[in-house]
Amino acid sequence: MVYLRPPGEDGLRLAVLSGVSLEFAAPWMRVAPHDPVPVADAVSEGRLVWIGDREEMARRYPRPGLVLPYPFSLAAAPLTAGGTTWGGLVLLWPGGHAPRLAAPEEDAVRDGCDRMALVLARAEAEGRPVLPGRQPRIVRPTRRTPGPIEATAAVEFVHRLPGGSCALDLNGRVTFLTEEAADLLAVDAEELAGALPWEVLPWMDNPAVEDRYRAAVISRRTTSFTTLRPPGHWLRFELHPDATGISVRITPAAGPEGETPGPGSSGQHEDPEHTAQSALPSRATSLYHLMHLAATLTEAAGVQDVVDQAADQITPALGVHALAVLTAEDGRLRVVGHRGYADAVGRFDSAPLASDTPAARVLVTGTPLFFGSRAELERDFPSAVVLGSAGAAWAFLPLIASGRPVGSLILGYDRPRNFHPGERAILSSLAGLLAQALDRARLYDSKHELARRLQAGLLPHTLPHIPGLEVAARYLPAGHGTGVGGDFYDLIRLSGTTAAATIGDVQGHNVEAAALMGQVRAAVHASAGAPPGEVLARTNRLLTDLDPGLFTSCLYAHIDLRHHRALLATAGHPPPLVRHPDGHTEALDLPPGLLLGIDPAADYPTAGVTLPTGTVLALFTDGLVEAPGVDIDDATDELAGQLAWNGDASLDDLADALIGHARESAPRHDDIALLLLRTVAPG
Repeated sequence: MVYLRPPGEDGLRLAVLSGVSLEFAAPWMRVAPHDPVPVADAVSEGRLVWIGDREEMARRYPRPGLVLPYPFSLAAAPLTAGGTTWGGLVLLWPGGHAPRLAAPEEDAVRDGCDRMALVLARAEAEGRPVLPGRQPRIVRPTRRTPGPIEATAAVEFVHRLPGGSCALDLNGRVTFLTEEAADLLAVDAEELAGALPWEVLPWMDNPAVEDRYRAAVISRRTTSFTTLRPPGHWLRFELHPDATGISVRITPAAGPEGETPGPGSSGQHEDPEHTAQSALPSRATSLYHLMHLAATLTEAAGVQDVVDQAADQITPALGVHALAVLTAEDGRLRVVGHRGYADAVGRFDSAPLASDTPAARVLVTGTPLFFGSRAELERDFPSAVVLGSAGAAWAFLPLIASGRPVGSLILGYDRPRNFHPGERAILSSLAGLLAQALDRARLYDSKHELARRLQAGLLPHTLPHIPGLEVAARYLPAGHGTGVGGDFYDLIRLSGTTAAATIGDVQGHNVEAAALMGQVRAAVHASAGAPPGEVLARTNRLLTDLDPGLFTSCLYAHIDLRHHRALLATAGHPPPLVRHPDGHTEALDLPPGLLLGIDPAADYPTAGVTLPTGTVLALFTDGLVEAPGVDIDDATDELAGQLAWNGDASLDDLADALIGHARESAPRHDDIALLLLRTVAPG
């Protein structure tokens, strides 16, 4: 699988697919930057990701591990050239591959990625960029076409084998069937040609049967099963896969000893010599789509995230042409997200719940509506033709959570279709999963908005103007939980030529951390003007008296602009960076001090630094330099290099550059606070 970045988007889109059908790749047609899948990590972290087996997949990436519980190995790597990442490559190996990627294999993967990235970079430079299409390009291996004599010999060879033979393409459709196989299956060969076996043969429409097919395609290992052809004929199927399809051998078999299938019995049992499993379009595939959507929605946070995830999963997996999600607010329908309804979405929005439209009807009644053609829709709802000229069939589904309606889901198809009972049940289940996730997401959004307002109230709205000092500040929440953290910064004007700067980090990412952060800021304000060590000592005694159960790091600097000097003390906080006027940048060597809130008798020694005109002082929290798998000293050195390189820019541009570098270099899972100070000649 080759993924490319669509223009103007942060995520990846599947551009090239080989070795499996599009149905298997449907859940991962679009990959967001932080989706929990290997290719997202490979691209965002700029490294090769190797998954040795299905147990490792289930442990590290539960979502794809749930949907593809088969033996295979996987590598994902970024396509990078000239400092630009163009996309990602995903390769699957058959089950049974060694736990580690061999050095020649790794070299081949990296070399292939480098060559692809150079092609993409060259095409971009020449004004003809390679872009992902609406559907990925399917690449199939080619073989030499046999001549008439070889073809005749091959057919005779197949007919001489015991039992029956047939061939399936990667989509599971029958491409070849011998007369012996047709006799064993009790079906005319013409009926099966080009069809899915489990669609033509009702006794094969069972997830256990289809699962063997899915196992063969993904693991590239021989799988087998024995099943009952009513009324009493047991058949054994052996599936032999390769990159072009599946060769199937069918032979008579003895049923399980002492077993007589009765009503409700599936009639399937697994060959003890084989343990692989699998599936394709029908009930088995629908179950996998349900599982994948359920796993995806458990990780979605806000309403928009839920809608995006649902659209990414539902539209390719079920062949949906357009999708819209609506909720009820103040007696009206509100569109919270859509795909493919740009021309008509404005007419959905603000429609009264009392209006006679299918979206309002299903929300009020809780009963889904299905229209297999435009004529059916116009017959029952003449005004609903506003749903778009390209539509040909629709499903209107109520979104019901905890017994109450929360919205409506509209699915549009570009061809007429018959919604059989099984499909209606699957669509209703999808709507139920979406409704529960949407209900949780609305609560999350409400809490997030409350948290955002609380955070905004606790951080300084503006920083004071101090002659001789330029300032800029940034705060970025971690983006998880409630969005409330304990990082803080402040600049306090003490006199016309003196100021105090402080920055700190309260342990935790919750309302309690934010509340304690407010108390720390208030305590520092109350003591500001005293020597830095005394300010931290007083604040520390207050915190130990409060005994909040949370610890706090803090840095305090007393800045004397008249004498171009600063005194600093730290309570377990990362030392600031200083960029001297000549561009030399370093981390200040400050004597260590204990975190606030541990020992009421802790002492906080002070150190000084000169601040000639043009000096930049960068105070930051550890979220700016701390990331999984990254050495904090190396990250701090990189930050110092960025400060040295961009230090002559305006402080706002410099702040954006430092934050941007941190976010691009590695995933960040902590809040980031940054306070920049530059000494200038008083104007």
